[in-house]
Amino acid sequence: MHLSRWKTLLALLFSITLVASACAGSDEAATDDSAATDDSAATDDSADDSSQAADGGEMMVFSGETVIVTGPERDDPSVGALQESLDAFGEEANLVIEYTGDSAWEEQINIQVEAGTEPDISFFPQPGKLADFYRQGDIQALPDSTASIVRDNWDEGWLSFGTVDDTLVGIPAKTDAKSLVWYQPAVFEEKGYEIPETFDAFVALANDMIANGDTPLCVGIESDTATGWPFTDWTEEMVLRFEGPDVYDQWVNHEIPFNDPAIVAQMQAVIDLWNTEGMVFANGGSIQATNFGDNVQPLYDGTCLMHRQANFFASFFGNVVTDDGESVILGESDDPKAIDVFYFPANDGAPLLTAGIVAGAFHDKPEVWAVMEYLSSPAHAERRQEAQRRISGNDVSGYLSAVQGQDMSVYSPIEQSFIDILTNASVARFDASDLMPSQVGAGTFWTEGTSLVAGSIDAQTAADRIEASWP
Repeated sequence: MHLSRWKTLLALLFSITLVASACAGSDEAATDDSAATDDSAATDDSADDSSQAADGGEMMVFSGETVIVTGPERDDPSVGALQESLDAFGEEANLVIEYTGDSAWEEQINIQVEAGTEPDISFFPQPGKLADFYRQGDIQALPDSTASIVRDNWDEGWLSFGTVDDTLVGIPAKTDAKSLVWYQPAVFEEKGYEIPETFDAFVALANDMIANGDTPLCVGIESDTATGWPFTDWTEEMVLRFEGPDVYDQWVNHEIPFNDPAIVAQMQAVIDLWNTEGMVFANGGSIQATNFGDNVQPLYDGTCLMHRQANFFASFFGNVVTDDGESVILGESDDPKAIDVFYFPANDGAPLLTAGIVAGAFHDKPEVWAVMEYLSSPAHAERRQEAQRRISGNDVSGYLSAVQGQDMSVYSPIEQSFIDILTNASVARFDASDLMPSQVGAGTFWTEGTSLVAGSIDAQTAADRIEASWP
């Protein structure tokens, strides 16, 4: 990776105004100066410690305290790599940091907060949910000292979805590019298929595949208690492409109702595409019963030829049973079974759907803020990326970070293609459902969307029910 390309990328991304998730009203929490890197707060031994804190100062060394972290990431490469990075910092700061990933995280975090058993820190894939907890007084605002370190590591553009009512309450912990289509280049070449440059060309390509006896798309929306979110991604892609960023923003901010005709039309467009005869292979027997991660094997086998999914999908290729017992090759390669990506095209411009994970703190303790500062640092991004590439066995992590100051050489060639797509984006918007109130974005949009996919309701009914649930 050339540094100049990353500078171009960061300049672009940091200029993008991400959609604000929730207009929560709350006063800034009081600053806890004990969270700062202050020699007087450290032990006598720590005063001589030469370790560097996230802000470049002397690291605060603790007395073996435990910090509990939870989140939705639960696949082996992600969990193992995240824990390795946390362990490395824990050893430096004399902390025990324990991460637990849960497929039912969205449900469990509600139960834990209600019962008073919430973790110290949790990772939120929905900034709207983070804002909900902050409004309720459960999530802590970042102390001034921590906020200053975070702002040194991240451009304000990336901090907007962790900001509620001008108060920084969450930090970016992961960055995702969603507008990607996974495919096998050798199959395209063999069959004479060309990468489409517009959405109309994408649909025409899919119809050509059907005419040739091929199945264009692998699709599945099952994801345990989060079932339905892949449908919301498709809907967001379509709204951004065909209604434009202004309507997208109005939709997210509820300046137009969820059942606005423009939104209903794009929900229906997804269903019409998927219901085209011969268009979709669903490994679980139906789209709603197929886990989104179960599309890796049929894509590798050629049962279906394309799958629209974010960059983190790379981590699932470690589950593929290959012809030769070796790992799947990801990225540009002469290998006939290599998997690569292309941009999910639009008819006008190159709009990009993005996502990520935001870390929020439930407890106001010095050791918690030390971990939050570390999570915002380039050191954490580098350690996690290196470990996740190694654990995945494919030299590709499924992890990206836009933190400033990291060593970009830790990213592999296919991850450079993700960066190319990010760099060429004409406009970018954060995942809409993640920005909406959690009752909607992590609730009815999923459940009613699943009912729509199953055919038990139509698009208008689904949109009407989602609109009725908006708080």
